[in-house]
Amino acid sequence: MKDDQELIRELIERWAAAVHAGDLDTVLADHTEDIVMFDVPPPQDGVRGLDAYRATWPPFFEWQAKGARFDIVSLDVTAGADVAFAHALLRCGTPEELAAAPGTRLRLTLGLRKENGRWTVAHEHHSFPLGDEQ
Repeated sequence: MKDDQELIRELIERWAAAVHAGDLDTVLADHTEDIVMFDVPPPQDGVRGLDAYRATWPPFFEWQAKGARFDIVSLDVTAGADVAFAHALLRCGTPEELAAAPGTRLRLTLGLRKENGRWTVAHEHHSFPLGDEQ
């Protein structure tokens, strides 16, 4: 039987593969109705609720269809009995962006809840570090 950390890791890997494939149904599948997401693009105060979360993905899929990558480089998971968090680094960018800045990584943090025996994402945060010019 798989432990919670392994189940969460599989959930995140499935989500990342769905993001890369542009599969919106699978991207949404393991998220709570009251999801809160803070993303790289606005709004600054994030998006709240599954409908608002859903609406953020089509523009990203359009950009990604131009050849961008969305690949997990590292993933760490910590799980309790009914809450967990995970953080990851991803290669995210077009071939040109990745060639110009090969070390740049998208940072991902997830907060999860276990409800009715099933892990779901309740909080999602994406960010890029500021460049040296700051």
